[in-house]
Amino acid sequence: MKRNILLTFLTILVLLNSAAIGYYVYHDQKEHEENEEPPFHLMKSSDVDFPTTFSLAGEPVPLERIDVAEAFKKELIVNTYLHSHTIQVLKNAPRYFHIIEPILKAEGVPNDFKYLAVIESSLNPLAVSYAGATGIWQLMSATAKELGLEVTNDVDERYHVEKATRAACTYLKKAYQKFGSWTLAAASYNGGMNMLTRQMDRQKEKNFYDLLLGEETGRYVYRMLALKQIMEEPHLYDFYVDHLYPVEPTTQVKVTKNIKNLADFAQEHGISYKTLKRFNPWLRQTSLKVGKHKTYYIAIPENKQAYK
Repeated sequence: MKRNILLTFLTILVLLNSAAIGYYVYHDQKEHEENEEPPFHLMKSSDVDFPTTFSLAGEPVPLERIDVAEAFKKELIVNTYLHSHTIQVLKNAPRYFHIIEPILKAEGVPNDFKYLAVIESSLNPLAVSYAGATGIWQLMSATAKELGLEVTNDVDERYHVEKATRAACTYLKKAYQKFGSWTLAAASYNGGMNMLTRQMDRQKEKNFYDLLLGEETGRYVYRMLALKQIMEEPHLYDFYVDHLYPVEPTTQVKVTKNIKNLADFAQEHGISYKTLKRFNPWLRQTSLKVGKHKTYYIAIPENKQAYK
């Protein structure tokens, strides 16, 4: 009797011990599996698609060079994972490229320079930098005046997309004539022609990709390359943007006399003061003084009902 009880007790101990060992083995294995990295083919890559060949304004980018390839890839990564910024740029592109592209073509400036406007202002015609550079092409006041734009208390044509684009073209063509390279012309738009000339003379180099420049100007062209690649091949970077902002057709109202009150002017043309300023941000006051022999053209949206 006692022997049977002892055997039963020992059997129970063995079973309990086996169950405990099984539990801990299972638990440890499951915890290990949960912490283990997923198979390689299931992991989401943090790298980006990289082109095998590339050009800017018809000039080849030497991607076979380690320094060039890595600088380009850096800007691709930054702008691929800067989602909100890049999505907004993609949505804005049809509206502003519709204006910019024909002007670039007419002025003889390569179409790729529309991406310069992208990196300057994110295609925001109201953009103002901490240094005071203004508009879609981010022009400083003195530079804008040199390029033929009107910058006064009443009128600031840096906010005028068409006129500012022509002014930017004037600068870029002058830079191209000086350097013989559109890539260097792009770099000079950021750093200035004088700075770029000094660095080229000091370093005895004539190719942008051989120049050591400050971080801002050094990254500038690569940012332009990155936005060109992403905006031309957005699906490669997981951007599938619907509902792009539409082109907004306008009619131009010729103005040769002072406008005492722009709110009244807006009402006379069937729109609000807010809508008038939306389409004409270059009008900086509530009135407009028109000098002798001066003419302005004020844009009025064709679809007025869309803004009421």
